[in-house]
Amino acid sequence: MLKRTFVAPDPGRVRLRFAARAVLGIWLAVVLCGLAGHSLIGAVTGGLAALLALFTVTDATVRGQAVTTALLPAVGLPVLAAAAALHDQPVARDLTFLAVVGAGVYARRWGPRGHSLGVFAFMTFFVAQFLHATTGQLPELYAAVVLSVLTAAATRFGLWCYERRLPPAPAPAPPGGTGLARVTTRQAIQATSGAGFALVVGQLVSGQRWYWAVGATWWIFVNTTSRGETLVRGFRRVLGTVIGIGLGLLMAVPLAGAPVPTAVLLAACVFGIFYTAAVSYTWMMLCVTLLAELLYGLLGVLEPGLLALRLAETGVGAVGAGLAVLLVLPISTHTVTDAWIQRALHCVHACTAEAAARLAGSPTADPAPRVAELERLLGRVRLSTAPLVHPLNPMRARKCRARRVLALLDACAHEIHGLTTIAAHPEASHDARLAMACRRVERAVEALTGGGVAEGARADGGVPGAEGEGGRAPLPALAHLHGLERALAELATPLRAPSGSPLVGA
Repeated sequence: MLKRTFVAPDPGRVRLRFAARAVLGIWLAVVLCGLAGHSLIGAVTGGLAALLALFTVTDATVRGQAVTTALLPAVGLPVLAAAAALHDQPVARDLTFLAVVGAGVYARRWGPRGHSLGVFAFMTFFVAQFLHATTGQLPELYAAVVLSVLTAAATRFGLWCYERRLPPAPAPAPPGGTGLARVTTRQAIQATSGAGFALVVGQLVSGQRWYWAVGATWWIFVNTTSRGETLVRGFRRVLGTVIGIGLGLLMAVPLAGAPVPTAVLLAACVFGIFYTAAVSYTWMMLCVTLLAELLYGLLGVLEPGLLALRLAETGVGAVGAGLAVLLVLPISTHTVTDAWIQRALHCVHACTAEAAARLAGSPTADPAPRVAELERLLGRVRLSTAPLVHPLNPMRARKCRARRVLALLDACAHEIHGLTTIAAHPEASHDARLAMACRRVERAVEALTGGGVAEGARADGGVPGAEGEGGRAPLPALAHLHGLERALAELATPLRAPSGSPLVGA
């Protein structure tokens, strides 16, 4: 797991820059809060606000990211006021918290911006519980949040805006629908139900730290859609928490809040959260757990018993999420996986068409944004198939089929990258056979997404016209199209078993 996380591909060192910029932005926010005269609670609030502003905003364009960042205080400050005002009214506080959970998940129907604002609203309420915020502290906390969000924005859009050099790519949205058929609606009901269970049982476990259970339920639902994804994420959250607690006993408890080493470890945890988020939820949760332990050390309340309590509350939250996705309007893994695979296949065709147009001399054709979109869609496919390829999955046949699908989709992406690289070359020229090959790719995609049989691909995987006259070696672009068509033809077998069963069970 360690090797897979830290040697995972990082094209353009995006994850590295993402993590390094986060450390810089959060450090600047905490320093400015200190210079502004804020207390430790104010500095912690500001640091967490900066972390969320840098972590959760994922709009496809820099302009969209700036708008979403500007809206964060407008959502977070009223929630913070409500949490502080209801601090001594448990029933009203709990009902309001559950309403924030439901609204935050439902907001995902509006794409990345709704998701970001929903997460910020939830975490603002959560932080108020974490710090036991009261109305008397609101002016300081308001100032800390606004100052830190502004600092994060200045870092992201001024000091270190590497996104301006990257092609914009729309972030994949969950599969659509209407009413209860809409995934976000069902998830909002599931998350609220799971959070309600976690809140009640969490308070039976601890009247002081119950919000940990609600937080665990919430974050298990983030970036998941089907019941399989959610169950796997719950397992990984508990695993990461267990490892993080072990490290906390070895590192955070002995430090006892010593400022300098704690600050260094906090920076390392922030880097780890941002660097591992895209490749390993277990490692990210390890870093989050250790960060929380270090913050409790700064606040002077860290002890081994508190760590055991955190593990218990995390388990309660994971159980709440699991029960919700299994019993409340369950969303099958097959439905979600099929939707993401279909979108990825259509994107493969779009990438091919753009690259072919570029090779034909079109000045407006640009496959780069489509390629970036394909990478994001393939990430969603990997996430949706995670329950199938998980080591604990007992269904070996479906596990093998899922792995084969992933391998072939990765092969498609490899050929697309090669084709795009050739198309970007200034001396690349069009060959009449490219149009024929692209039409065959289109028919292959239609066959996979529409249930037909691919035309133009021979049983041996050969592609008519891929080789030059007289048996000459194929042109590089045609070679990539040949490989792409072959991978698409081979996808028909794992996607549709001979029995007609789907890739995964309903």
